Formats: sequence, structure tokens, C-alpha cells
Amino acid sequence: MKPLVVFLALFLLGGCATLPPSNPNNLCSIFSEKEDWFDAASQAARRWGAPLPILMAIIHQESRFVEDAQPSRVRFLGIPLWRPSSAYGYGQAKDETWDWYQTRTGNSGADRDEFGDAVDFVAWYMHQSFLKLKIPKTDAYNHYLAYHEGQAGYARGAWRNKPWLRGVARKVAAQSERYAEQMRTCQAGAMRSAGS
Repeated sequence: MKPLVVFLALFLLGGCATLPPSNPNNLCSIFSEKEDWFDAASQAARRWGAPLPILMAIIHQESRFVEDAQPSRVRFLGIPLWRPSSAYGYGQAKDETWDWYQTRTGNSGADRDEFGDAVDFVAWYMHQSFLKLKIPKTDAYNHYLAYHEGQAGYARGAWRNKPWLRGVARKVAAQSERYAEQMRTCQAGAMRSAGS
């Protein structure tokens, strides 16, 4: 009887997990599938003055919208050992950066695996990069570099010797442009539907 109870408990817990959107490359599809995400992302964008398509492009790059994403474990002779960092959740925020966010915003109950909290974190971090590094909020490329390297690493130019990272930042910028175009299309479609 005990194994059956354990199996049912694990099955029910697994059923609580939020699945990633079925089409993560299309913003209209994401928000159609997950309407509460649109509300959360819009609220974060307004609160911190961060463009919604850039927020979503950063999360897409960091986790592909997997709520409990983590870096792969270091392996030795095929044996999984430790993880290279404490990055976790939709935004892959590290422990110390998440603690900073919670302290500065007073949002002590925020969770990295809750989309609303994660998107608010990304928007807040972009706002901090704007204040400290003077990166324009529309500059997806440099915001991603600052997000990945940390603001101190960005200021030191740590990204300059990482061509692979500059390539990823270009991908994020291109994804944010696609998301922005898709968003204009689905908003126009919604306005046409409302008018008919």
C-alpha cells in the first residue's frame, strides 16, 4: 500500500508543475495559452519601465520558460556532481541576486519558479542596469550582457572577450524584435475582433 501512496503523491505533485508554452517563439501564442502571464508581464513592464518583448526574450533565453530550470551538473566520468551556479527558475537568478531583489523590493515571498515573480525580477534588474550602467531600456543586446555577466562584470567589460556571449546577446535582441512584431500583430488582431 505504501508504494501506491508514494506514487500517487509524486503523480499529483508532478501535475502541479507549470508546463512551458507549446510555442515559445511566438509571443501571441504564449499569451493566448497563458493569459495570466500577459497580465504579470504587462504589470512588470509598467512598474519598471522595461519593454515587455525584451523581458520575454531574456526569459526565453535563460530557461525556455521552464519554471524550475537549473544549470546542468558538472560531470566526472559520467557521474553528475555539483551545479556550477545557484541559478534557478524562469530567469535563472542566482541566490545572492534574488536575495538582493527581495530585500530591495520588499517582496520577501517572491519565488524564482513563479512566472509573475520572475518577470518582475527581470524588469527590476533591467531598471537597475539602466540606473547604474545607463543602458537604455530599449537596448536588448546590452541589457542581456549586463543580465548575464552581472552589473559589475558588465562595467568591467568581462563580456568583451566572450564572442559566444555576444552571439547569445544578438540572439536575445533578435528574439525581442520578433516578439515586438508579433505583439503588434496580435494586438491589432484583437482590436479588429473587438470592433466587429
